[in-house]
Amino acid sequence: MVEKLSLAQARRIALAAQGFGVPHPPAVGTRQLNLLMQRLRLLQIDSVNVFERSHYLPVFARLGEYDKTLLDRLTFARRARYTETWAHVASIIPVEDWPLWRWRMEDSRERWSSDPADWAHANRETLDWLRAELAAKGPQTAGAIEKDVERKRGTWWDWSDAKRGLEYLFRWGDVVSAGRRNFERVYGLAEQVLPADVVERRVSKDDAHRRLVSDAVRALGIGTLGDIADYFRLLTAPTKAVLVDLVESGEVLPVAVEGWTAPAYLHRDARIPRRLDADALLSPFDPIVWERDRALRLFGFHYRIEIYTPAPQRVYGYYTLPVLQGDRLVGRVDLKSDRQAKVLRVQSAWREPGVGDEVVERLVPLLDRTREWQGLESIAVADRGDLAQALRRAIPADS
Repeated sequence: MVEKLSLAQARRIALAAQGFGVPHPPAVGTRQLNLLMQRLRLLQIDSVNVFERSHYLPVFARLGEYDKTLLDRLTFARRARYTETWAHVASIIPVEDWPLWRWRMEDSRERWSSDPADWAHANRETLDWLRAELAAKGPQTAGAIEKDVERKRGTWWDWSDAKRGLEYLFRWGDVVSAGRRNFERVYGLAEQVLPADVVERRVSKDDAHRRLVSDAVRALGIGTLGDIADYFRLLTAPTKAVLVDLVESGEVLPVAVEGWTAPAYLHRDARIPRRLDADALLSPFDPIVWERDRALRLFGFHYRIEIYTPAPQRVYGYYTLPVLQGDRLVGRVDLKSDRQAKVLRVQSAWREPGVGDEVVERLVPLLDRTREWQGLESIAVADRGDLAQALRRAIPADS
């Protein structure tokens, strides 16, 4: 018999699975960061830095204030515990999970290198040269390779060819991230950067899918077939096949969720809290909201990021972050860290339908903790959005 869950139960399951609803630790060290990564299995990377780079934000949302250099040491050092690959999209993953993606790397190599119309097919010599350059000199940024090319070959070789070639090799697994310098990726051959047992380990495509689907259901707590496939950007057909096996083994339970038209799947270890209380600002690329249809089904929250929308056509703002209070998404704020003036700028503030000014009481201390974490001195609220006036009254202009 299929268990039936209310929408509120599904929301609490999803939030609890993602690490919400528990007190923030008094101090965040590497242990807390590693435990969180074991839960999430990845952090999505995005280069937009108007407020804060996206991979730092899920940690802050779940653990509170922490030293970002601790995460940098775990993720961007030469031989870090975590590495980068194309998982959900560009993502930070545990090093030991890297072999789970070899099937995708090999599929990409076969597809692109065998296509006569593709850049990789016509530029094999360039790819060979890049491999040789890294083998001879060790890990480098694309910029460093470009400078070396200019010195040796003149200016005929376009920088975009160096960067493009390195990105092909990165997608194929020949090259991996050897850290970042000022957020610019350092590229190194896999054998130069990753442990030998990781480079040499082979995982079949079927076994990799089974592990990834299992991890996705555990990380989500509950979700539809589409939600689960999206977590690691897998195709729905192999995801469905694995789910059938996981249901048969008892690891995953088929359930029905109030208001959902598609069947749902619940991980057997998922908690179903009777109550969940959280206060957080969510990155646009947080797993809670990155699948926009799921955010709509769970929270009734229609979310679109407007970074690429021309300014006059934006509804909510450039970089709006959903506001989580309790187990609901109650609004959104468009934030900017004005590092020169040391001001956290709330460029707009909006409430969700049916939400009143009472949300400001919890939002103000959250913004203040955010300001402190960012090393800023004050908060300035612009007069844009239907929550802006209440927020401006609660935060004096000289705060």
